[in-house]
Amino acid sequence: MKLLPIEKELEDNAKFASDTLCMGTLPMTIDFFKRIGYVPPWIGYFAQLNGKIVGSAAFKGQPINGKVEIAYGTMEPFQNQGIGTKICRALAELSLKTDPSVKITARTLPENNYSTKVLKKNNFVWLGTVYDPEDGIVWEWEYRA
Repeated sequence: MKLLPIEKELEDNAKFASDTLCMGTLPMTIDFFKRIGYVPPWIGYFAQLNGKIVGSAAFKGQPINGKVEIAYGTMEPFQNQGIGTKICRALAELSLKTDPSVKITARTLPENNYSTKVLKKNNFVWLGTVYDPEDGIVWEWEYRA
């Protein structure tokens, strides 16, 4: 699994702009950068496997108070193949490589689903229910080595 950085400006992402699988995610990610800042490596990425873009991955900003939140997704044609688990693992590894002291967190809908399975497979533990200003009531998870 290779994480390909999404650049700060739309015009700097020509390699993704023509990929139909990236077209929806790319402008949303650029808009997100404008709101939260662009501080590599705490940015968004497209996930590549065997030369194909198979998903997306992101840190939801740089670490705050020693914590960083991750988000990831698999493009529809590649779902249910274990790719989400690999993308999540790649994000966790990048965070640990960058700063092993940062706690890695994730949030999911408050139900057992594909995302919760992915997190469990990657050594995340459920911390409880929290309120997220953008998503409402969610479950919060934390990586444990």
